[in-house]
Amino acid sequence: MEITSIERDRKKKDRLSVYIDGKFSFTISEEDYISLNLYEKTEISQETIDYIKNKLNFNKAKSIAVRYLSMKLRTEKEVRMRLQDEGFERECIDAVIDELKALGYINPRLYAQKYVFDRSKLKPMSKRLMKLELLHREIPEDIIDEVLEDWNVEDHVVAENLLKRKFGKYDLTYEKIKRKAYMFLLHRGFSNDTVRKALKEFCGQADLKDTV
Repeated sequence: MEITSIERDRKKKDRLSVYIDGKFSFTISEEDYISLNLYEKTEISQETIDYIKNKLNFNKAKSIAVRYLSMKLRTEKEVRMRLQDEGFERECIDAVIDELKALGYINPRLYAQKYVFDRSKLKPMSKRLMKLELLHREIPEDIIDEVLEDWNVEDHVVAENLLKRKFGKYDLTYEKIKRKAYMFLLHRGFSNDTVRKALKEFCGQADLKDTV
């Protein structure tokens, strides 16, 4: 078998696509390509090809993924996209993802739990909207449903707390301000019924406070 040509990756300039006997075979970093003494028009053994595909590239991709995951929790989708951007082939990425899942580095349930907790503290929103965002991150729907079911905070309570935080100093008897609060809650994914209930409860509490 002979290396007939190589092509430099357009996005990742330090990675090369290697063609053997006229057909694409594997990608490799330029540094590894040189260190293995690989050149166009030279012979290459099946043993070397297997080493590059199954060990060299795998270890390098896994190392990049682990460093990426060490910064914070990531989804499988995020890790996959990162490795694609690094120029690794799908077969290599699939193998790395499988191992990282087995080792617990990629854990969709833990990710969903942390996402729901963080959102409730930093940017509260409805359970429906949280589910949509987690689905966009390709977290399995059954896991999302279980995590949200375990989250014992009702939407109307979250909506009321948001009103207190964002509109506590305003008089919601003014139609313009009330409308603004209404639209704010809708954009956070709450249903019309939930928004109306939260506004009614909040305005009732405000009236009671004013009479004390």
